[in-house]
Amino acid sequence: MGCVSCAGLMKQSADERDMVTLRLRAPTTIPIEADSICPDLFVSRTLAEIKALPAFYGRRRTTLGDLFEIQGDRSDRVVVEGELGHVKKIGLRMSHGRVLVRGNAGLHLGAYMRGGEIVVEGNVSDWAGAHIRGGLIRIKGNAGHRVGAAYPGEKYGANRGTIIVEGDAGREVGAKARRVLIVVQGDVGEFTGAYMAAGTIIVLGRLGKRAGAGNKRGTILALGEPPDILLTYRYECTIRPVFLRCYLRRLLEWGLPVPAAAVDGDFRRYSGDITALGKGEILVYAKPE
Repeated sequence: MGCVSCAGLMKQSADERDMVTLRLRAPTTIPIEADSICPDLFVSRTLAEIKALPAFYGRRRTTLGDLFEIQGDRSDRVVVEGELGHVKKIGLRMSHGRVLVRGNAGLHLGAYMRGGEIVVEGNVSDWAGAHIRGGLIRIKGNAGHRVGAAYPGEKYGANRGTIIVEGDAGREVGAKARRVLIVVQGDVGEFTGAYMAAGTIIVLGRLGKRAGAGNKRGTILALGEPPDILLTYRYECTIRPVFLRCYLRRLLEWGLPVPAAAVDGDFRRYSGDITALGKGEILVYAKPE
């Protein structure tokens, strides 16, 4: 038993050495722009070079080493710890590797992400996964507004990638999405999937009002209580979509609480928005009575 314990400790120590760990030195309410916290920038840098990477503390230009206690180097596995609710742009534009946030995270988490994985063991603020292009973001808590959405003035938002929110999310989830899979385990606010060009949004809780406004080709799946459907959608039929079985079985594999009966269940299909192209759809789970 003693040998096994020693081996486990040695393995744990090796794992800890094979990552970069950042811990915020002190709680703050002043915004911190930390887009340098990105596996792409850490994987080939020494500890001294990582500490010298730029950051902003409010308007003041500073370095990561001034704001964070940092350990490790030359790794694309990153752990960020502390009270991070005011730390913005973690994982911005990352293309590979893994970021684990132990706590809450601020604005623009994983914006423009192209690959890799971000896991947040807490809540996140607005614009999580904005314009995501690939990879996986998994949020264990709640998310703010505009998850996977487009920034103002942009024609399209998310284009590929997966975002999973295990709590609730705010307004305009997936707004202007081009291609993406967004899953929200809890409730979502108004205008979910507004102006989608394509992609899939799955809501296990309550779907907010005005969902799919301006939707062109996107799919919005409502597994919770029956939502209010916009008048610009029309009921088409009740179906059992084969493609949904693949999605729902994968969600079960990911540990999400999908009703088992829904995998082979019936869905009421509403097509719209007729004020746009009109080839989008809202699928509402028809729970068996």
